[in-house]
Amino acid sequence: MGRILIFAAFVCSISSLASSQDVDVSEPGVSFKDCADCPTMITLPAGRFIMGTDDQRETYGPAHDQVVLKPLAIAATETTFFQYEACVADGGCAGDKSDHGWGRDAQPVINVSWQDAVDYAAWLSARTGFVYRLPTEIEWEYAVRAGSVTRYPWGESVGEGNANCRRCGTKWSGTGAAPVSQFPPNAFGLYDMNGNVSEWVADCWAVRHQVIGKVGETPDTCATRVTRGGDWYYVPILSTSAARKPNAPNLWSYTIGFRVVRDLSE
Repeated sequence: MGRILIFAAFVCSISSLASSQDVDVSEPGVSFKDCADCPTMITLPAGRFIMGTDDQRETYGPAHDQVVLKPLAIAATETTFFQYEACVADGGCAGDKSDHGWGRDAQPVINVSWQDAVDYAAWLSARTGFVYRLPTEIEWEYAVRAGSVTRYPWGESVGEGNANCRRCGTKWSGTGAAPVSQFPPNAFGLYDMNGNVSEWVADCWAVRHQVIGKVGETPDTCATRVTRGGDWYYVPILSTSAARKPNAPNLWSYTIGFRVVRDLSE
């Protein structure tokens, strides 16, 4: 377990935000943006961790050793309306996404389907010349855990004021999505991976984890996709680091958003 915890130690000194042209993004803990209205990305090292759990819901397991084979960068926050609407303005994304009256700008974009999220990542790729995509389940859980082995990155109990979920002690709990970055980040410097809005990932749904497989190997089509992380509407057990749910890829909801990853090497 000590080896797992070492992977999170680098975030004690995350670099100040810079353009990816000005920093070495091969180094872990670098914070950068590829364009003015692109998401802020944080570089993560390759590493090993325990994915899943055997003490919550059957669909959250089995707990097993898993490896992220290559460094990657992941968005510090869920994709915001401000970021998504740059894609809409450029003709790359569908623009009919209701904010449910909660505001736009720094609010996480909601009412997006799996394909909407994929389209946004494809637009970022075309605009920047780098490969952006949805994270796999393996990458997503590695990022949310950030070296932790507890139910939540901060401990076994959800506590109060740590995340936006029902009965989690915030002014948004059970009421609506909060603007991004309202709660402390995890040890990788990532915000709102537990709660706020559920996040689309690349993978097809399986009732139990597909233990065998390589990161990034996900079919182009499947009947059901995966959302991770829980959200403002549901109770804490659905916002643990191991929590996962099936959803039809054409589903859109005021509880679902997404964040992107960027490949750093071939």
